[in-house]
Amino acid sequence: MVANTERVTIAVDGGVADVRMVRADKRNALDNAMFGALANAGEQLKTMPGLRAVVLSGEGASFCAGLDFGSFQKMAEASSESASQAPANSDNNMNAGEMADGRITHLAQQVCWVWQEVPVPVIAAVHGHALGGGIQIALGADIRIVHPDTQLAVREVHWGLIPDMTGTLMLSRLVRPDIAKDLVFTARVFSGKEAFEIGLATRLSNDPRADALALAHEIAQRSPDAVRGAKDLLNRMANAGAAEQFAHERRVIGSLIGTPNQVEAVMAHFEKRKANFK
Repeated sequence: MVANTERVTIAVDGGVADVRMVRADKRNALDNAMFGALANAGEQLKTMPGLRAVVLSGEGASFCAGLDFGSFQKMAEASSESASQAPANSDNNMNAGEMADGRITHLAQQVCWVWQEVPVPVIAAVHGHALGGGIQIALGADIRIVHPDTQLAVREVHWGLIPDMTGTLMLSRLVRPDIAKDLVFTARVFSGKEAFEIGLATRLSNDPRADALALAHEIAQRSPDAVRGAKDLLNRMANAGAAEQFAHERRVIGSLIGTPNQVEAVMAHFEKRKANFK
């Protein structure tokens, strides 16, 4: 079975879904079409008959380089008044802040959270870059197989923002609080090797996709009822309080977008100068 969209493809073999972001020319950066395609792919997988495991990866040089730069430039032009109603990962043409009935997330959060809602194990195969929204998508998976040279960053503070795509919860589940704060406060880029050392990467691999697919097919040989039951039970403990945390992410990000310091962070980046914060 194969399903293709403008931004995401799904191929299923032996109960394993091979899901790929396919905006390789932009390092799979997140634009409106990518947000929608990722969320829709997850929804399709939730009810797919015979599904045993999922591998999520990116075509080309990177897993996902984060939000499309054009969105940050438009964000810098936004007024504080309009920003108070907008999500972090939005611009005038994006629907990343859309809330749907029954969800605890808006769309930008859902592209990460949907992998927790898929009832079978989801393995992210990460290479190249996983920055900002990209690393948050990887954190939404159950397992991360990462190339040691991958460049990762919780990048949002660099743009005067906070991780608002479920990252505050998912990051806090995986690493000590001081490590999470180090990564978030500095927005520094770190390697896949360091990601493994601090607990963000499950395994290191020189061929993450091949090893992720091999692991997925290994899981597919186990009792599907037991695997699904185990994921449900483990998630009940790990994801307690998720709805409240995600709502607070949305409140905090809404208080930041378009403010003078947030605009200054973006402008300083594009003008290649030191920021002058008030």
